[in-house]
Order: sequence, then C-alpha cells, then structure tokens
Amino acid sequence: MVDQQNKTPLYDKLIQHGKKQPISFHVPGHKFGDVFSSRGEKAYSEILKLDATEITGLDDLHGTHGVIKQAQLLASDYFESDQTHFLVNGTTSGNLAAILATCGPGETVIVQRNCHKSIIHGLELAGAKPVFLMPQFEETTNRFSQINPNMIKQAFKEYPQARTVILTYPDYFGRAYSIKEVIEVIHAFHVPVIVDEAHGVHFKVGAPFPSPSLDEGADLVTQSAHKMAPAMTMASFLHIKGERISKSKVAYYLQVFQSSSPSYPIMASLDLARYFLSMYEDTHKNELISHVKELRGLLDESSELFRVMPLTLMDDPLKITLSPTGPHTGFEIAELLESQKVYPELATSDQVLLTVGLVPSIKLNSLKERLSQVNWELKNKQHHGTIRSEQISFPMLQTLDMNYQEMQQGTPVFVFWEVAVDRICAEAVMPYPPGIPLIMKGERVTESHKETVRSLQQQKAHFQNTAIDQGIWVF
Repeated sequence: MVDQQNKTPLYDKLIQHGKKQPISFHVPGHKFGDVFSSRGEKAYSEILKLDATEITGLDDLHGTHGVIKQAQLLASDYFESDQTHFLVNGTTSGNLAAILATCGPGETVIVQRNCHKSIIHGLELAGAKPVFLMPQFEETTNRFSQINPNMIKQAFKEYPQARTVILTYPDYFGRAYSIKEVIEVIHAFHVPVIVDEAHGVHFKVGAPFPSPSLDEGADLVTQSAHKMAPAMTMASFLHIKGERISKSKVAYYLQVFQSSSPSYPIMASLDLARYFLSMYEDTHKNELISHVKELRGLLDESSELFRVMPLTLMDDPLKITLSPTGPHTGFEIAELLESQKVYPELATSDQVLLTVGLVPSIKLNSLKERLSQVNWELKNKQHHGTIRSEQISFPMLQTLDMNYQEMQQGTPVFVFWEVAVDRICAEAVMPYPPGIPLIMKGERVTESHKETVRSLQQQKAHFQNTAIDQGIWVF
C-alpha cells in the first residue's frame, strides 16, 4: 500500500460529507456548527464541520469496515505493523488496554520504573504484581535513562515467573537506549514486550532520530501522535506486531477504555498525521535539523542562565534540554522564560525541556530578543536560597510493599508528612509533567521521599495530589 500513502480516506470522507449540506437529525447537538455559542462560533466553526458521528458512510471505530478501517490500514502499512488502532482517549487508553490484554491477577510483570502513571493504573486494574526495573543513572544527563540486556537477565533470574515486560522508550527528554538488544533478551525468555513510545511517533522518518521500537522487535507499541507529530491532543496510535499478544483481547479492551462516541476530528487528525509523516522527505528533515542546530546555538550563546545539554546518537534532536549554570533552579528559569511568552514543555529542579516541531517554526530573531530580556530580569531579581534534595537512590529491582489486592481491602487515612515515613503510600505521588510517580502507590514512604517532595514544593513543582503540601494518604 506504499503507493497509497498520499491518500487520507477518513479526512476526505468528512470533507465530502460536509459538502452535501446534510440535514442532521443525529448527534452531536451542535449540528455541524449550526447550534453553538456565539462566543466561540468563529474559532470552532471549521472544526465543527468535521465533528460527525457513526452515520452511514462514516464507519465506526469499534467495528471498522469503511473509511476508518482504510485509514488504519494505511497507518499500519506506514508503521509496518500487523495491526494499527486509532486512539481517541490518548496513549493512556492504549496502555490500559495493552496491560489488561496481557496481564492477569497475581501475574508478575517487569516494568520500567520511570514509566507514565497510566502504566501503573493499568497494572492496578489488572491486579498484577509489578517488579520495577530502575534504569541506570547517567551522570551526563543527571537522569535515570539506560536499560541494558544484563539488567533484563538479572530481572528474569530473580523473577523467572514474569509474564510480560513493559518498557518506556524514549524517556520524556527524548533519551533512547539500545532497545533491540533488550528486546532480544526478553524474547529469549518467551514473553511479550509492550513499549510506551509516547514521545517517539516521529522516529519512523529515520536518522538522525533513534530507531522506532516496532522496527526493533516490540510486540505492542503505543504512540502519542499529538506529542511530536501534527495531530490533535488525545490522538494516539496502538500498533501490534507478531503473535505474542492477542489482537482480539486488545480490541476488546480498547472498547472498554475508549469512548463509545469517538471524536471524528481527532481520528481525522491521525489520518492526516500519518500522511504528513509518510510524505516527510530527506529535504524536509535536512531543513529541520539545520534549524535545530541554529536554535541550539542561539540558546547556548544568548543566555548566561543555562547551557544546552549536548546531543548523542541516543537522543531525539527535537528535544532540547537546558541545564542551569547558576544558583537558580529549572523551575525558576522556566518561570522567567514564560514571563517573556516562551513556554517550555516542562521543568525539573535542574533541567528545562523544550520540544521542537517537525518543521522549522521558531522565529529565531524574536526568540533572541526575548532571551536577552530574560537575562536582564534574572540579574535584577533577588535570589532566595532553595534547598535541593539529593537524588533519591532507587534499587535496580523493586516490588511493592503492599499488593493491589491488599490495598483494595484497606482503608487509607490522610496523615501529615511528619508521621508519614514508614507508612504505605495509598496514592501515587507525582510531579506533573512528566506524570512519573516519585512514590508508588503501595510503596513504603521514606525520609528521602519526604525531603524530596518538600524540596520540589519549595521549587514550585506541580503535583497531581490534593493537599500534598500538608501530607499524603497512607495505609
């Protein structure tokens, strides 16, 4: 179907339907934009013309036979999967479906520790027994980034009963690892590999981007098309390759976790995003990489506040990480950037992440002017000392101190931080973004956990926990 990649069947069908000037006696209630608030009518008018439902000719995501099926087949052809599903509830829905389709109650699952919260939620719903595999710490990135084959061998030596392995590739900052070697070792133990590749949908366009995990042997891969490709928020792909994972089970759980009224604009944006990627040529890529080099050079030269962390062959060049050079935290630098209408993707205590799109879109002269203003503001801003916590030490392999079944039977109580240490955490404590738990639900709270949370709070990190400034829920 390679010669068909220039087609966008779902998007085209929605346009054709709109040209019929249809009389709508069906949902949604805005009637293709004829019924809508005057306040938002101008902004929404064009997209509402695509916001249809499962009427004759427009297919059904949960029982595809027409244009949605054609669009998914084109995506499967492009990504070289055996089967590709459109996700309208984000990669979260795909991760949940993948886990429920492969993990049963009480089954041991090896999970990369720095995974997204949706992976943890899926394991809890499945009633699985996770064994958390902590990536190796890299001094060059100051992050836990690397998984290697020996770590996998050690995990299976200690937990030979493991039924599934769930990896995250790349990390939020675009750092990859030699995933082919890792997958080969896992497959030697005859278990499937699920990969949360939320930030790697664009890897398929080739070097200098890291290799996509589906090409390297992964059995099931989820990708957030909206993160690094031009798709609407919540638009994602789920790919299956090989026979290690039941396609029928995945399809069933996708019906469980996805809306029964899927968004046609989101689905059409997946059709268009696949088209965009398939039409992406080396000339486009070369122009983009040249733009990124200029951008990185400008950032490195025009600010005294931070340095741009260097790229390696294992990094996504569209992720630019800034490291503070002075006493200020990443949160403070992000706040100053935002004061000049420069909005980063996320900040941590010691890093700020910027993401770049697949076409040159940053006006370098405008950015240079704003960066100079940021420098001026910081020089004139009084700095108040911030307590930076030491990096938490994680064991390479870790299990929960209380399993999910026990937690379901227990009654959590809210306690102040002063008395939380040594109690079992009853809610995942996570800064967001990136949505990676600092303390797992079911993990015993340590003094290091407490001090790290306090430090992050002082640095104005955002947590998806209520009353986190006072305490947490524990068993």
